[in-house]
Amino acid sequence: MDELIEQILSLWETERGQISQIYSSVWEVNRDCVIKVYENKEQLERNVRIGEILSDFHIPVAKIVPTKTGEQYAACQGHYFLMTEKLSGSNISDLKDSEMARKMGAAIARLHVAFAQCEKELAFWDNSLLEEMKGWVRENLAANEWKILGEEDYTRTVSLLEAVYPSLPEQLIHRDVHFGNFLFFEGSLSGYIDFDLSQRNIRIFDLCYFLSGLLAEETEDAFTKEEWLENVESVIAGYESVLPLTETEKKALPCVMECIEILCAAYFAGMQDTKHADDACRVFRFLQSCENDI
Repeated sequence: MDELIEQILSLWETERGQISQIYSSVWEVNRDCVIKVYENKEQLERNVRIGEILSDFHIPVAKIVPTKTGEQYAACQGHYFLMTEKLSGSNISDLKDSEMARKMGAAIARLHVAFAQCEKELAFWDNSLLEEMKGWVRENLAANEWKILGEEDYTRTVSLLEAVYPSLPEQLIHRDVHFGNFLFFEGSLSGYIDFDLSQRNIRIFDLCYFLSGLLAEETEDAFTKEEWLENVESVIAGYESVLPLTETEKKALPCVMECIEILCAAYFAGMQDTKHADDACRVFRFLQSCENDI
C-alpha cells in the first residue's frame, strides 16, 4: 500500500515528500495532508457528505484536497483514496484533566447538535444497542458457553436496558468517540475526525462509550475509582452546558456503559481474542461497582 500511495500522489497538486503511516488505513503526506484509504466507495462518499454538512454548521472537520481534475477522491486498483488537509492540534495527553474532560463533553454535545441536522440530509444505518445485545452479542457469549461473562450478569444488564430503552432519545451519533478522534489546540477543540461508524442509535451511546473507554487501559497511570467518577461528572457537565440530558438518560448511564463492555467482550470472544474479552469484562465489573456512585 505504501508504494501505491507513492504512485497516486501524482494525481494531486502536491510534491512527493515524506509519507508515513499513522493508522491502519491513514497516511500522512508532507506533514500537512492526510490520505485515507477506503475499500467501500459508498462509505467514502457518505463520509464526504457528512463532512460537508458538518462544515456548513461550522463544525471543524478536515477540508478535502481535490485531485488535479477536481475530483473529491481517486480510485486505483480497487481502492479509493481521499486526501484532506491535516487539522491543527493533537490528541489530549492528560486524560485525567477535569477541565479537558468538561471540554470533551461539550464537544460531543456540539457534534450531536450538528448531527441532528445531518439526519435531514442523508440516510444512515439505523442501529439499536438493544437489538445487538439480544442478537449477536448473546449468540457469541452463548457460543463461548458463558465462560467470558456469566449468563446471569448478561440477563440482568440487558433487562435493565430493555426497561428504559423506549424512553432513550435516538439520533445520529459518532459511535467511535475517544480522545484519538477529537483534536485540541491550545486548550480548545480544533477538529473532529473519523465518521466511519456513524449511525442512528441512542445518543448517550457516545457519552457512555467515551467514559467506559477511559478505563480500558490497565497501566500505572490508570484511573482510580475517585478519579474516574470525577471525570464522569466533568464530561456530563460539559455535555449539559450545550445539550441537556433527560432524567431517564442520566439514570441509564451505568446500564448503557455496562452493555457496551458486554458488547466488546462478545466481539472479542467471537474473534478468539481472550485477552481483550477479559479486559472488557474487567471494566464491566468495575462499572458494576460504580453504579450507585454514577
